[in-house]
Amino acid sequence: MKVLVLGGDGYLGWPTALHLSDRGHEVAVLDSGVRRGYDVELGVESLVPIRSLEERVAAWAEVSGTRIPVHHTDLLDADAVQQVLADLRPDAVVHYAEQRSAPYSMLDRAHAVHTQHNNVIGTLNLLYAIGAVDPDIHLVKLGTLGEYGTPDIDIEEGWLTVEHNGRSDRMLFPKRPGSFYHLSKVHDSHNIEFACRAWDLRATDLNQGVVYGHHTEQTARDERLATRFDYDAVFGTVLNRFTVQAVLGEPLTVYGSGRQTRGVIDIRDTVECIRLAVENPADRGEFRVFNQLTESFSVAELARLVAGTHPGGAEVVHLDNPRVEADEHHYRVVSTGLPALGLQPHLLADTLLDSLFDLVRRHTGRVDRSALLPTVQWRLPAHATAPAAEPPGL
Repeated sequence: MKVLVLGGDGYLGWPTALHLSDRGHEVAVLDSGVRRGYDVELGVESLVPIRSLEERVAAWAEVSGTRIPVHHTDLLDADAVQQVLADLRPDAVVHYAEQRSAPYSMLDRAHAVHTQHNNVIGTLNLLYAIGAVDPDIHLVKLGTLGEYGTPDIDIEEGWLTVEHNGRSDRMLFPKRPGSFYHLSKVHDSHNIEFACRAWDLRATDLNQGVVYGHHTEQTARDERLATRFDYDAVFGTVLNRFTVQAVLGEPLTVYGSGRQTRGVIDIRDTVECIRLAVENPADRGEFRVFNQLTESFSVAELARLVAGTHPGGAEVVHLDNPRVEADEHHYRVVSTGLPALGLQPHLLADTLLDSLFDLVRRHTGRVDRSALLPTVQWRLPAHATAPAAEPPGL
C-alpha cells in the first residue's frame, strides 16, 4: 500500500515510517519540523542524539535499499496539504502531526491556543484535503486514552450504547479530558466522526496509552535511525523520567499519591498497531475506534518497578501534584479491536529495563537535571508559575 506518515520526524512517526517501509509498503513522510522547534524553545534536547530527517532517510536507504520521500509541509497550509495528497494519492494517511504534550498546552494562554489551533485546524485541513482528493483514503489518526479521562465506569472502545427514558442509541463515549492538549484530541475525534458521517470518509481513531521504550526492530539497525528519548517534565514520559532519575541517583518523583492509573504500551506495539490498522482499513463512512494499550499501571507501581529493577535501587518521593486530576479512580479500558486483528503485545514485565538503564548511562552527559522537576501548574495563573517564550510559529 502507499502510505503517507504525517509527523514522520517524531518519536513515533519516524519508527512507524520505518516499520511500514520494512513491511513492504511504499512510504512517504510529511513534517513541518515544529517538534524540534519546541526543543529550542524549552532548551531541552532528546537524551539520545537524533539526526536530521534528511540524514535519517539517507541512512534508511543505506540499510534497506529503500528511500522514503520527505515533504516539508505544515498541516496549517491547507493548499500545500491538498497538493501533497493529490501528488501522492496514498491509500492511507497516518496522522501523528500534532503538539502532543499536556504540560506544554498548560504553560499559559499562548501555548493553549497554539496547541488547539495547530491540532484542530491542521486536522480539519487534512479532512478537507482527503475529501477533495479522494474520499477513499483511509485516515489513521493517533488519539489518546486521555480523551476519556477517568470516568467511574468501564471505558468502552470509542462508542457507548445509552438507554434513556425507554429509548436507546449508540453514541460516542462521553469525554472528560484533563488538559487543553487532550481537549484538542477530543475536538479532532468529533470532527473526524462528523466527516465520516457527512462525507462518507473512512477513519480509524487510535486512542493510545502512554508509550514506553526506545528501540524498534528497524531503529536498532543503525544508530543514525534512532528516535527521540524525551525525559523532561514537559515532553518526557513518566517511565523515561523515572529511568533517568534512577541512573542519576536522584529520587523518582511521583505526583500526588501515585495511585493515578494509566494505560501503557511498548513502542514496538505502537508501530505494529498502526500497521494492522493500515492493512485492515475501516469501511467507507465508518469512524472506527481502537483503544491502544496492552496493560495498566498506577504511577506508583511504575516507580516501584523502576526502583526494584535498577541496580542499587532508587528512592521514591511524592510531590504535590501540579495537575488537576483524581487522586484515585476506577480504570478499566476495553481493548478488543487490535488483538482481534492479530496484535501480539510485548508486556512491561518482559521488557529489558536494563537496556533502558544502559541507554541512559551512555548519555548522562546530555541530561539537564533541572528539566526533571515539574514547573507547569494546571491551576491559574499558569503563566505566573511557568513563564515561557511564544511557541514556534505564533
